[in-house]
Amino acid sequence: MGQTRSVANPGDFAYTVKQQADIVRIIGEYVTLRKAGAQNYSGLCPFHGEKTPSFSVHATRQFFHCFGCGVSGDVFSFVQKIENITFPEAVRTVAQKLGIAAPKVQFNSPQEAREARTRGLLLDLHEAACTWFQEQLRRPEGSAAREYLRGRGLDDAAIGRFRIGFAPESGFLLRDKLKSLADEDALRESGLFSWKEREDRAPAAGTASVAANSAEKPAQPAPAALYSKFRNRIVFPICNESGKVIAFTGRTLATDDKSGPKYLNSPETPIYSKSRVLFNLHLAKEAIRQLDYVILVEGQMDCISVFNAGFHNVIASSGTAFTEAQARLLARFSKKIVVNFDPDTAGAAAAERSLALLVSEDFEIRILTLEQGYDPDLFVRRKGAPAYGASLQAAQKYFAYLIERAQAQFPRTAEGKVKAVNYLLPHIQRVSSRIVRDELAADVAQKLQIDSAVLRQELRHVAGARTSTKIAPAREAAVTEAERILLQALSSGNELSFVFDDGNGQRQVYNPSEQAYYTLSSEQLHKGLRTETLIDSILKALAEGADLMSLPLADDDRALFMSVLMKEHEPLSAELLHEAIGALRRRQLEHRRRELQRQIAEAERSQDYVAVARVQQELQDVDRALRHAKTV
Repeated sequence: MGQTRSVANPGDFAYTVKQQADIVRIIGEYVTLRKAGAQNYSGLCPFHGEKTPSFSVHATRQFFHCFGCGVSGDVFSFVQKIENITFPEAVRTVAQKLGIAAPKVQFNSPQEAREARTRGLLLDLHEAACTWFQEQLRRPEGSAAREYLRGRGLDDAAIGRFRIGFAPESGFLLRDKLKSLADEDALRESGLFSWKEREDRAPAAGTASVAANSAEKPAQPAPAALYSKFRNRIVFPICNESGKVIAFTGRTLATDDKSGPKYLNSPETPIYSKSRVLFNLHLAKEAIRQLDYVILVEGQMDCISVFNAGFHNVIASSGTAFTEAQARLLARFSKKIVVNFDPDTAGAAAAERSLALLVSEDFEIRILTLEQGYDPDLFVRRKGAPAYGASLQAAQKYFAYLIERAQAQFPRTAEGKVKAVNYLLPHIQRVSSRIVRDELAADVAQKLQIDSAVLRQELRHVAGARTSTKIAPAREAAVTEAERILLQALSSGNELSFVFDDGNGQRQVYNPSEQAYYTLSSEQLHKGLRTETLIDSILKALAEGADLMSLPLADDDRALFMSVLMKEHEPLSAELLHEAIGALRRRQLEHRRRELQRQIAEAERSQDYVAVARVQQELQDVDRALRHAKTV
């Protein structure tokens, strides 16, 4: 059902944190939310790809729901799912965001505890390694690295901001630094080290007692010789969205054949997945939100130089191959992007795949093409920030850029125009909106001087074969207004209670939730309705004091429940609830009336006149009740 379960019980730490947390603010750190009603906020769901917002957050009830993929929950389940952490870790994360001191974590299972400990230990190791690399850069051994960074235009402030460090030539200094923090297994799992297994060692010659012991025990393999993966390299830390160091990239300072690759990256670990991380997002995300667009460059030095020049909404991919997970991550902040790497370079195939993915995800793309021989880093250093800003302003829309490429690549002959159309059609096909595709067809036809009708015919043919992976929103089942009101009342708790004078000088408390619970439990007015199973589940949960937001509901029932709670309705009052209960009573009586009429007809056919008289008497009672119900 896509639900991440979490429980916060009155009196415990999680409950205290939840009472103080503003779910709109917490989720707003991950998802761009826009007000969509008095209490509702909406945005693009971070848990599945979608073109239009189906993700809603309710400010008063403090929960979220996606009408596209069906995921829902409270502030803890959101953080738990988006950070891929356990419930106790999610509680601590929210507490840290609120500045609340957290007690010792308690986990639900030994496996959960082990996984959390592993992640926590690996984060600690990476933080310690990062600090150590920074210290090494300041030492005499780091002079060549400092000189290189100065040559790339980075001052001490920029080096400190990006926490750039230096890994010395020795492969054992980092190991010796970190071995007090973790055992060898954890050091291996961190991705910071390489190793070579040694041969099994025979017992050393020595005393008789040693020989005796060796005769009793088989030879043991010698421990692996761990050594630092990063040696004689400038080290750039890679951070997650929260700013915690999770991996590194090392740029070699050596020039000989034995130095290895120019850039060396950390391997995948329990805290680092290359396809899910965007370099510098933790520093850029607020600027991306404010400016509502992102600059995407290819390399980390490109990213650092552009950021250092004052363009703080810049990020870098790990190479040019953009992934669906990265696109979804970025879409939480903005769907407008300026791509500043050259699709005609060695990474052309990967660049084209990235751009195709962004088109499919409905990003508004512009292409920034710099002068021949310039990457963003060199351009900023040689020509300055104002020139780069002017280039940003002049960035072309993606399809205008593609049309220009087609015009340059193919001659303006009849055959060349056919080739240009065939080149452009696959790109246009990726656009999800038929209206936008039609507009692009007109633009292509005009610029290539091709008959618009012919081109559109080709487009229609291609679009007809287009497949879509969009998750269809769950269709909302038809329910009556009375059912909606009762669902609202049942889920309102004490928030809608009020005190009134009963006319006899007595002050009374009216609680819509209690009134709805009592009426439905005693009269079973919801039987036979679309909401029967949902209301039964809610009544059971209220009787047991359970959290309604954590109910294990079927997908259809959950979608219906969230739809009722998320949408703006007329404020609930005693009169409105009374009318809803009356409507269901009349419905129940009318249903019973039809059943009695059927029984009378059946009894008459079988000539059972005693039964006819008995059922007619009951029918008269029902008719009186109906007349009374319609006048109340």
